[in-house]
Amino acid sequence: MAINSEYRGPGDLPEVIPVFPLSGALLLPRGQMPLNIFEPRYLEMVDDALRDGHRMIGIIQPDATHSKSEDYPQLFRIGCVGRITQFGETGDGRYILELTGIARFKVVEELSVLTPYRQCRVDFFSFMDDFVARKGEDEVDRDAVIETLSKFLKVNALRVDWDGINSAPNEALVNALAMMSPYGPAEKQALLEAPDLKTRAEILIAVTQMDLAKKQTSGDPPLQ
Repeated sequence: MAINSEYRGPGDLPEVIPVFPLSGALLLPRGQMPLNIFEPRYLEMVDDALRDGHRMIGIIQPDATHSKSEDYPQLFRIGCVGRITQFGETGDGRYILELTGIARFKVVEELSVLTPYRQCRVDFFSFMDDFVARKGEDEVDRDAVIETLSKFLKVNALRVDWDGINSAPNEALVNALAMMSPYGPAEKQALLEAPDLKTRAEILIAVTQMDLAKKQTSGDPPLQ
């Protein structure tokens, strides 16, 4: 998706960003994530992001295994920042957004702030390749991705737009499938933290194959 601003490296992004903890959520560079915002603290977060002009929100998962408080969970160290590229008001107090992923980040520190939403100082330098569109596409085993997707769709009695799948570049294909995958927080975090596109595709294939094998042996109903 084309956006109006160009981000060539970490220097083009703010060092401090608001973060939106979402379990099971995965945003990747150049991927699109729809959001339905209704909590007052996150409505304020969106207002501030628009007012400040950077329009940035960091998507990051809460780390439930190391959290002592459900109200203020510990966060994973890696997330992905996105730019608000679509914005709408519903008339009943909600915002409907779409974020376009820019780059992954590492949390340097969470700041003590007066805002009701959380803010972190972040570092993008560990993910310089995120600023290069379609980096590493030639290394992806596209046939293996398509084959695994076909098996997943068959087992779960699902359909997709095969014309769209076949015409999608490898980066868009792998990242879209990873973002839409029905797996849990641990798997989503592994997909996020994959060092390159090839590894992300391999993780996606492996997780899907394990899920398919589990269904064949246990007789579990398909994922919904």
